[in-house]
Order: sequence, then structure tokens, then C-alpha cells
Amino acid sequence: MKSDTKVLHEITPLGDRDFMYVADRYKSEFNYPIHCHDMMNMMELHAWEQNGRPATDIHEITIQFRLDFDRENSAFLTNPFDSIYKMLVRARKGLAFPMSSIMRVYRQLTNLSSIKEGFVAVLELLDILYELSKGEATELSSSAFAQVPVTSDSRRVLKVKNYIDAHYMEPLRLTQLCDIAGMTPSAFSRFFKLRTGKTLNDYIIDVRLGYATRMLVDTTSTIAEISYSCGFNTLSNFNRQFKKGKGCSPSEFRKKYRKTKIII
Repeated sequence: MKSDTKVLHEITPLGDRDFMYVADRYKSEFNYPIHCHDMMNMMELHAWEQNGRPATDIHEITIQFRLDFDRENSAFLTNPFDSIYKMLVRARKGLAFPMSSIMRVYRQLTNLSSIKEGFVAVLELLDILYELSKGEATELSSSAFAQVPVTSDSRRVLKVKNYIDAHYMEPLRLTQLCDIAGMTPSAFSRFFKLRTGKTLNDYIIDVRLGYATRMLVDTTSTIAEISYSCGFNTLSNFNRQFKKGKGCSPSEFRKKYRKTKIII
């Protein structure tokens, strides 16, 4: 993974008393961003299907769920849940399942969003997890993944990126970002392009478009509301930048997603 890869802190739709969120989408491209969650003991199961389908017709299923298996008296530490518990511990590094395991739960995954009774849906999820836990899975990262040393130069870029990520909805001026990095505008512009491969302006636009695409899919906000909430100063500029970055208008992008979702 490149050091400048954008990792979003995703805000889950799960409320305090919700257990599970299921999103069943048909979409024209696989562009689910690399992301992380701030919630403890929340897992995410992400699957998609393209086999036998054109590249512009992808079926994507996302399941976010809470399982508190770290407490000393957690039911997931008992014998019946042993294989699920071990799988969930490994899942903190990310797991990729083989096709044989996926096919065992394929029908259950595709039907999960249609189950209206919450208790039944939770039982179905547990059965899916149990079936997956019986097969082999490959860990996607090592335990040393987070131990990569950060140079002082990398820290400068990271501080600026973190600021942009927290304030993308506001006007961002070169002078304020230079102050964060402790550099002159001309030196900082060259430095940022060298470290990220993008100009500062292009990077800011990419961040704003990333948030805008998620809002187009996951909210009912109008395109104008999304435009201004993501930091674009005019609707026409948003439409122009979106078409340039995504190859279609925001309204066309939204129409490409057909989604069913439930929260239990």
C-alpha cells in the first residue's frame, strides 16, 4: 500500500441500539474506498459479485455488525462460538475468503437484506459467520503493518492531509496549509507534489469528491446540498469537477446505484 493512499474514517449508520446494517447495491463500478471505523467491536463483511456479469454491472453487499467478544463474560468466548471467535480475532487484520467458502454462504448473503424480522436476520448472520469460520481465509495485513516508521517529512504531509480531511467542507487556503507544514508556499507546493504525486488543489478536489460520492449513494440530500457540504463553492464547479473526475454527472452517478438497505 502506498503511503499516500486515502483512508477514510467512515461514519457507520448504526445507532446505539442497532446491531446490524445491511446494504445491497447494484452499481456500475467498484469504487468502495479504503476506510476504517472508530467503533470498537464493530466488524464489516464486504462481498461483491461480477462473475458472469459485465464490468459495469456489479452486485455489492456490505454488512456492518456489532459483536462484543473481548469481555471476559462474552458469550463468544464459550465453546459453541470458538471458530467464530478465532475468525473475528484474525479479521482485525482483514480476511479474504476462498471461492469455496463464499459459495457456501452466497444465497444467504444475497437474501439477508430481504429478511424483515430482526431476530431472524441476526441468526442468519451468525450462521453465515459460522460457515465462513469453517474454511480457510488469508490475512490481508501483518501484525507489523502499523509499525512502519514515519519520517519527519511524512509527518508534515500527514498533518496537512489530516487537516484537509477534517476541514474539507471549508475554504482551504494555501497559506494556512503552509503554516501547518512550516514551509513557504513555493517550497510546500513542490514538496507536496513530490510526496503525493498530486498538486495540492487536485488532492483537495479528490478528497471532496470522495465524500460527495458517498453522500450521493448513502443520503437523500440534494446535489446542491452535497456540493456545498463537501466544500465546493458553486454547484456548477461541483458538476464540472465531478464530471472530470468520475466521467459522469452527479445525478447520473446517483442513478447508477440501486440499493436496498436495512438497519436492525
